[in-house]
Amino acid sequence: MPPAAAGMADGVHLLGFSDEILLHILVHVPSTDLILNVRRTCRKLAALCLDKSLVHTVLLQKDYQASEDKVRQLVKEVGHEIQQLSMAGCYWLPGSAVEHVARCRSLVKVNLSGCHLTSLRLSKMLSALQQLRSLAIDVSPGFDASHLSSECKATLSRVRELKQTLFTPSYGVVPCCTSLEKLLLYFEILDRTREGAILSGQLMVGQSNVPHYQNLRIFYARLAPGYINQEVVRLYLAVLSDRTPENLHAFLISVPGSFAESGATKNLLDSMARNVALDALQLPRSWLNGSSLLQHLKFNNPFYFSFSRCTLSGGHLVQQVLQGGKDLHSLASLNLSGCTHCLSPDTLLHKAEDDIDSSILETLVVSCCNLRHLNLSVAHHHSPEGLGRHLCQLLARLSHLRSLSLPVCSVANVAPRADRAPPQPVTHAVPCGFGKKVRIGVQSCPSPFSGQAGPQPSSVFWSLLKNLPFLEHLELIGSSFFSAMPRNEPAIRNMLPPCSRAQNVGDSEVAAISQLAFLRHLTLAQLPGMLSGSGLVSIGLQCQQLQSLSLANLGMMGKVVYMPALLDMLKHCKRLKDLRLEQPYFSANAQFFQALSQCSSLQRLCLVSRRGTLQPDAVLAFMACCLHVVVCHLFTGESLATCKSLKQSLLRSFQVERPALNVVIFPLLHEGLTDVIRDVPMVHLDEITLFKSRVAEEPPNLWW
Repeated sequence: MPPAAAGMADGVHLLGFSDEILLHILVHVPSTDLILNVRRTCRKLAALCLDKSLVHTVLLQKDYQASEDKVRQLVKEVGHEIQQLSMAGCYWLPGSAVEHVARCRSLVKVNLSGCHLTSLRLSKMLSALQQLRSLAIDVSPGFDASHLSSECKATLSRVRELKQTLFTPSYGVVPCCTSLEKLLLYFEILDRTREGAILSGQLMVGQSNVPHYQNLRIFYARLAPGYINQEVVRLYLAVLSDRTPENLHAFLISVPGSFAESGATKNLLDSMARNVALDALQLPRSWLNGSSLLQHLKFNNPFYFSFSRCTLSGGHLVQQVLQGGKDLHSLASLNLSGCTHCLSPDTLLHKAEDDIDSSILETLVVSCCNLRHLNLSVAHHHSPEGLGRHLCQLLARLSHLRSLSLPVCSVANVAPRADRAPPQPVTHAVPCGFGKKVRIGVQSCPSPFSGQAGPQPSSVFWSLLKNLPFLEHLELIGSSFFSAMPRNEPAIRNMLPPCSRAQNVGDSEVAAISQLAFLRHLTLAQLPGMLSGSGLVSIGLQCQQLQSLSLANLGMMGKVVYMPALLDMLKHCKRLKDLRLEQPYFSANAQFFQALSQCSSLQRLCLVSRRGTLQPDAVLAFMACCLHVVVCHLFTGESLATCKSLKQSLLRSFQVERPALNVVIFPLLHEGLTDVIRDVPMVHLDEITLFKSRVAEEPPNLWW
């Protein structure tokens, strides 16, 4: 470290700080840099870099410059001290890099999700890790449990926590883990092979061993779309239905779409209702819809509930979940995404667009006063007239909130704003078909640079955010928004019109978000009332901690009205790491990429644009300028030949110096998109390529 870099502006040398302060600084340095570079600068740092607080836990995920050689050197230097190691999502490292983990004999927890791992490598590694108690791995096609040695199985028998991502029908290592207390299962099995052969979950029936669940406390299963995943999870659940663990306190199953209840699952739920008291619950919506299950289940000190997309009425929410207004101060996370009637009175005549019953929401706020994560998206939740009855005014009492997801229409003032012209009819907000773009006549508005839209004190949304100054994650998602790029299916060509009340949410409401000084993650989707996008500039200037930004379908669909404001915003986003843009007719031109180049910390970019265009030379210049970018996903209206040529140029120019580089450039409406998506590393597919609401998606601290 040169002296100039180690000094402060007032002449105080960095190394003059106390060891305690220096350790707080060094904890933010990637482990490979810490041990292989910083440690070699001077004697003081050499000693500090070996402090147990720094080498006890080594995190290599998203350390995109980590190579096999660096992993080998790191293990050689401090491997004997490492007790927790995460290589999650290190897809670019060869399988041989995992073999070095076997030298970390003191390991208690290791996360190898996303790493290339064969049965033989896993066996060799685990045979040496006798202290291991927590393990995360992928089970890929070709996995064979018969290749596991007796020493490996002995280690697995002592493992208490297992996270297993399945890409093939298999029990994986679950039958060997006889002491399991926490089991997390992620089912990512495709219904067909790349060659088109249909898979069957019955492939795993022939295994002689079955899971051991007698000590299980936490069971979590998340399924990707597809019938094969449902077939396989039923085999895991069949063992649970025979004998429900007495200490089970968290039971969570996340399933997209419907998942029919079977005799075995019904027996399981009946047994749970009789024998256990839960602290966390998530069930497929088909198991809850029309069922009296909730009133029979017992809860102890619940910390997480998810009723995503269930037909949960306001009466059921109050009586069966909130238990008539009982104090649920232990509840930290609540997911009511897609529960269109959960804040509405129990009446057959009530429509999804009708006003909510404010007393139901008030009961929720009073009962769950310590909520930190709340998801109310994919619904309308229109507030009635009356002082203090607006949804934003009630939610403002939840001062502990750190993440919040709301439908756009729910934050609109009840009465139309006097400073805004009447909204255009919603039916004209989206162009029909694929022909000529539709231009909508709107009121003339000033340039976003002549005077930025400031937060309006009269806005209930402004007041809400003023009372939640420590909010870190905010999502505003249109109640009828669907991404154009769903998973395992062709791109969606038609869009549903936004809610009419969403027309009253525009630039000034977006500008109100700039109050959140600690905001790290922001999602804005389907805001038809945005005219200039000037609120984005305010966010860029004030929200300096912003790391992840997702924007989709803002303003008019036939014209990207917010482009000048977006370009100005990007100039100020120095800590932005992830950017996802989804907008029809988006022009990814030289001006856009020049502005994006000023996001010096950017690592991942995903652009989804039906009928959109891009300039290959601008993309190449951007990648040459932004040295940290390792993900470039561009799905536009360009031809297949143009996409292939640009992808090859990017890989040829940057693959060597960026080993983690993942480039996917493909026409959005091409029939081969599904096959291309399946090759995207899971860490990127789940976190940025696909659009989804992430607030209260999983229980907090589910895995480290």
